[in-house]
Amino acid sequence: MISWRSTWSIYTRELMRFLRTAFQSVLAPVLTTSLYFIVFGAAIGGRMPDLGGVDYGAFIIPGLLMLTLLGETTSNSSFGIYMPRFTGTIYELLSAPVGVAETLIGFVGAAMTKSLILATIILLTARLFVDYSIAHPLLAVFYIMLVAAAFSLFGFILGIWADNFEKLGIIPMLFLTPLTFLGGTFYSIDMLPKPWDTIALANPIVYLVSGLRWTFYGSGDVDIWISFSITLGFLAICVGVIAYIFKTGWRLRA
Repeated sequence: MISWRSTWSIYTRELMRFLRTAFQSVLAPVLTTSLYFIVFGAAIGGRMPDLGGVDYGAFIIPGLLMLTLLGETTSNSSFGIYMPRFTGTIYELLSAPVGVAETLIGFVGAAMTKSLILATIILLTARLFVDYSIAHPLLAVFYIMLVAAAFSLFGFILGIWADNFEKLGIIPMLFLTPLTFLGGTFYSIDMLPKPWDTIALANPIVYLVSGLRWTFYGSGDVDIWISFSITLGFLAICVGVIAYIFKTGWRLRA
């Protein structure tokens, strides 16, 4: 049986850690989003045709949102579990009567809350630069939370795997960010010449950006159900890996 008191304690601790660095966590996405809109939305967007009947400035909003969410969610989650390992306080969590379910729900719940806060701030910032509407707002919220949960767990795994601060930033910096830029953040896959349009589909971030873009404008580069399936599959894999880590104590009890 899940101890909701333990879950709430983990959730509030993680959320308070985010709020203590709120200035950095909020200001950076706002400035980055503003710069992207100034460069791509204003300078380049005026020369771009509408994509699927959507103004270019509005078209890039889901991609920019996903770019920020993936980086912030992964980094926050990985740092959240790495620091207790680094300081040795992880043993307090391991020795406490707290199960895997409570730990994951607490960490993931906090990550999802932080992602919704960031998404709201980014969308409000985008409103200053371009007019847009969301075709399926409830699905958009659900999909944002789903992606946040998946990459929170991914960051959790990354924070357990890393044994120094350098490794903590390798995956987000060298893999996650480039894949997001190449995942249709600023363009549609249909704009790519052959065979690059087919090769681009090997990038898993394409499906995430396309799924979020569908919730905004009702169209995407791939079928929405494929995007949902891939996201759920990635989430399930991460849950399985973390369950194995807690069962075996890999890098937790070392």
